Amino acid sequence: MRPDALELPVPASPSARPALAGRACLLAWVSLGWHAAEAAIAVAAGIAAGSIALVGFGGDSLIEAGAAGVVVWRFSAGRSASHLAERRAQLLIGASFFALAAYVSVEAGRTLVVGEHAEASPVGIALAAVTLATMPPLAAAKTRIGRALGSAATAGEGRQNLLCAYLSAALLVGLGANALLGWWWADPAAALTVAALAIKEGRDAWRGDGCCAAPACGC
Repeated sequence: MRPDALELPVPASPSARPALAGRACLLAWVSLGWHAAEAAIAVAAGIAAGSIALVGFGGDSLIEAGAAGVVVWRFSAGRSASHLAERRAQLLIGASFFALAAYVSVEAGRTLVVGEHAEASPVGIALAAVTLATMPPLAAAKTRIGRALGSAATAGEGRQNLLCAYLSAALLVGLGANALLGWWWADPAAALTVAALAIKEGRDAWRGDGCCAAPACGC
């Protein structure tokens, strides 16, 4: 389920906004740390197994870490109540979606053209399974907070976490199919579908869609 389907019935009260902004910052820091570690593990496992898909997943993780950094910047001191900072954050999040779509498309296309048959990677399979389990709840939490604060940037970063879950599912299917059936093409084929979703989400984030325009308070 898309996290932007989780609507709050009533906008957050002004007194609740500082606490919500603090939670938005905390979740962004959690994402930044997780994706940095995820990138290191994925790249190392990908090199060991000769898997372009795993190395590409690590590159995607770095892009998502950058998106989390944008949200941290958005709520830093002096910008917490700035509509201009919110708009810039929206544009940066939108650009990160486009970068994600381009990166995944190039990596998936290269894998299909080269036809590389990577070795089985138990570490990669475990990483994809953990990411698939943890990203949807994190995405839902960020989207709820983004809606309460009126921050499309925060909600957009949450949708990027959901796309990370989709990529994890594609990676899990691809690595599993390669290990069990020799279907090396399954992961890049699924990743191209995720890239198309990233383009749509990027357009929405660029326009600031999916969130109200109430000002956000600082953390």
